[in-house]
Amino acid sequence: VKRWRIQFVLSITIFVFALSTAILMIVDSATDGHIKPKDFKPKHKNDFSYYGKYRTDVIIPIYCISGITLGMVESIRRVIPVNIVGGNIIKLRKMNAIVHIFYELSGVGGALITGLVLIPRLGNNYAFLITPILFTISGLIWLLIRSVREKPNNVKSEHVPYIKQSKLNFIKRITKPPLLFIQSIYIGAKIVFTNRKFIWLFIIYPFAIYTHRYIENIIGPQVTRRYLNRSDWSQILVGGSNFGELLGALFVFCFNDIIKSPILPVRFDALMLLIIWYLPFYYPPVDQIKYAWIIAASLIPIGFTSAIGNISLDAYIQSSLTRLESKHKYISPLGAVVSFLYSTYIVIYSIANPLLGKHIDYVYNKTGNIHSALIYVAALQLTIIFILMFAATFIPKGAIAFNPVLIDEDDETMANDNTEKLNMILDENVDRGTIAETK
Repeated sequence: VKRWRIQFVLSITIFVFALSTAILMIVDSATDGHIKPKDFKPKHKNDFSYYGKYRTDVIIPIYCISGITLGMVESIRRVIPVNIVGGNIIKLRKMNAIVHIFYELSGVGGALITGLVLIPRLGNNYAFLITPILFTISGLIWLLIRSVREKPNNVKSEHVPYIKQSKLNFIKRITKPPLLFIQSIYIGAKIVFTNRKFIWLFIIYPFAIYTHRYIENIIGPQVTRRYLNRSDWSQILVGGSNFGELLGALFVFCFNDIIKSPILPVRFDALMLLIIWYLPFYYPPVDQIKYAWIIAASLIPIGFTSAIGNISLDAYIQSSLTRLESKHKYISPLGAVVSFLYSTYIVIYSIANPLLGKHIDYVYNKTGNIHSALIYVAALQLTIIFILMFAATFIPKGAIAFNPVLIDEDDETMANDNTEKLNMILDENVDRGTIAETK
């Protein structure tokens, strides 16, 4: 959606994010929670007596709000590079690599500082004490950024669905954003499913994000808690994965020219998922931090290929959809495609996470360990995803080679035909919106 300046949207989003994280600590403090005592000695394995006394259901809405803001930031950061460097895929890869480098520098540093310093000293409930402060500072910085004034879009108002030039009443102001979001998802889905150049992304893009998040947020904490008896060491695993991503981003920045298309990076990204097969059969001794570092080291190649794949995919999507950016005043085709693909990932994660988590808990309560559960929820699941992702890389034209150059990137005639076809798709959708509004 292109109704407001990106800087303004980012600022408001990050302010809401800061508020949601602050509310978590406010709720904890208001219910007799406090920072972990310096000489705290747990009376039993699950002794968290310094936590606030509140029902965990209370914080679900807070997580929902923070999830919305996170989704907005993740989508916007994939749109911004085009506004800076244009549609050149080489420049886009380098720009995305630079962003990813800083992203992972903060990821590695934040994960290790949190796991080794903040959680042991402050406890899980106050380990993110500085987060609202840093988010607020970031929001203020973004709010002060001024960009070059864009040329006015000459799209006629009657061709813009759900938007009227006259002043809207309160109800329409409330309902307009959800309608625009739904329409952007529809446009994104239509672009993806009606063109061979993009349809393979429906499998690749969501699963590429899902697998990485699943390894960091689900497998990592389960392994450190059940294998090593230290849940806070999961941040060491996150640090290892993020360090791999940092190396991958540096690789793209330094060797950008050898990446002809996202096909080869995605294939290696899928292949590296098979590394997880060793975890169900790994029995490290508990309470020894060196084994957390060993597991973290095994995640480096996964993070490495994941970063190269994600950067290449983002640049491919950004470059392919740049020609359509001037067609619509309020809905960006690039933003629509990114929103659709990212929403698909969210749906997959939202369904798979609780179901697989329940299976892990069931196996642990029954057997006292999670090794047999990880065979299915980690190794077997990621193997299936590997097969799907690897097979999907052969869908685009010209993707049979080891390091292929996709035909659409070289064949100007075909590129123009695809652009015209996509513009027809978008114009058709706009016309429908106009008809619906007239009625």
